[in-house]
Amino acid sequence: MMTELSLNILDVAQNSIKAGAKLIEISVEIDNAADSLTVRIDDDGCGMSGEQLAKVTDPFFTTRGTRSVGLGVSFFKQAAEMTGGGFEITSESGKGTKVKATFVLSSIDRLPLGDMCSTVETLIVYNTGIDFVYRYRVDETEFTLSTAQMRDILGGVSLDAPDVVEYVRGFLKENTDECDKGKIY
Repeated sequence: MMTELSLNILDVAQNSIKAGAKLIEISVEIDNAADSLTVRIDDDGCGMSGEQLAKVTDPFFTTRGTRSVGLGVSFFKQAAEMTGGGFEITSESGKGTKVKATFVLSSIDRLPLGDMCSTVETLIVYNTGIDFVYRYRVDETEFTLSTAQMRDILGGVSLDAPDVVEYVRGFLKENTDECDKGKIY
């Protein structure tokens, strides 16, 4: 099992990248009153057949040819269910995949959210040809980062340019800190 949810999110997003996604949307929503943490990862990649979808949470199934097991999705599902939460995955061949994991926020078994700022920064910097939309919400405070909007503003400057990377890092940290209000999730 992974040590923090951000690593599960990175793993699932990597699956989206391998599936040829041009748009990956990642959403983290924390609702203290409802005692929930919900993660959504949606992509427009190649999707999965019904047969693949039925097997995707089996740790002994993978579409990769380099190894015979695929633990990422099954670990993410297990992490959610260990807290009393739930896990859903839907996919359609040629139309993409949607993953939703819900965690009981106060569960002693919930993994820490981890460093989402570094996770999102890494995805953006190393996959400049993919559009990412990242939404982070804690109760009523939220922010969104869209690489498509950034590209429009930057007018051709690459998202992996050092000044852009520094801006993205600062934007993510400042806005996450504002949402978290000093609390570590």
